[in-house]
Amino acid sequence: METYFSEVHIPMGNRSAYAPGRAWNRLWKYRMFYLLMLPGFVYLVLFHYLPMLGLRFSFYDYDLRGVGDFIGFEHFRDALSSEGFTRAFKNTLILSSANIVIQMTLTISISLLLNELKNRLFKRAVQTVIYLPHFLSWVVVGALFTLFLSRQGGLVNAVISGLGGEPKYFLGNPTLWRGTYLFILSWREVGWGTVVFLAALSGVDPQLYEAAIMDGANRWKQMVHITLPQLVPVIVIVLIMNLAKIFNLFESVFVLYNPLVYKVSDVIQTYVYRSGITQFRFGYATAVGLFRSVIAFALVVSANKISSRLRGESVL
Repeated sequence: METYFSEVHIPMGNRSAYAPGRAWNRLWKYRMFYLLMLPGFVYLVLFHYLPMLGLRFSFYDYDLRGVGDFIGFEHFRDALSSEGFTRAFKNTLILSSANIVIQMTLTISISLLLNELKNRLFKRAVQTVIYLPHFLSWVVVGALFTLFLSRQGGLVNAVISGLGGEPKYFLGNPTLWRGTYLFILSWREVGWGTVVFLAALSGVDPQLYEAAIMDGANRWKQMVHITLPQLVPVIVIVLIMNLAKIFNLFESVFVLYNPLVYKVSDVIQTYVYRSGITQFRFGYATAVGLFRSVIAFALVVSANKISSRLRGESVL
């Protein structure tokens, strides 16, 4: 054993840390921590890594009968030439991009407004109210807004009719669906998104504001020259995290869309669902999902490189 350690040039004082017995002793000493980590590790392996073995179906003629012949990139060529995929890809980019812009704007604005509140009780009450929608499942949210926006008996259309207007089918009209969807998505998620920015604001050095007040800066100038620059690193991180999820739209769309609005609402995830689950085109659906993951990865890497050039350091 001494010869082995001398060959790899491990310093004398650190040799005991690399001994197999020492590693087992540490494992046994901290066994409770490893046991606490075990469920999360098992979940990660079973539901995130093992399913990746199914990516090979993208290159095979796979259906309910099993794995067929190797067909290479035929599924990918079919997807790129498919009108349905092109439409879903475009809708995903439009909805995700609009959602990122709207949510970033609203979360930053609301965080700045909440940060200005001096009454702690009122501030916590407002935070609680805007956080609550995040904890509702999308099934519940979809059911609620389907009732509220219904043409027959819906609260919103009842108000419109009472004002002399004509009831509208918000979730069945291609012209109104995107705006309605983005409103519902923002209503559910914006409050929760303020958590990160409020945490960042709480870490701003109060001496900066004191110095600005002594220099005669009002609240607006303090926000422009102190608060927002302090938020820039957090904004970049949140933006990159959102880019990583840009193609992950599924539940929110699935509970709110219908065949009448497929033209403006069908996204890649719902397209994959219909192709694989309802049409049994498992190989094709896997290929589309793999293509989505590769594009999302490229977006995250690109955003990280842009952040590295602008800020001098990368996030990932």
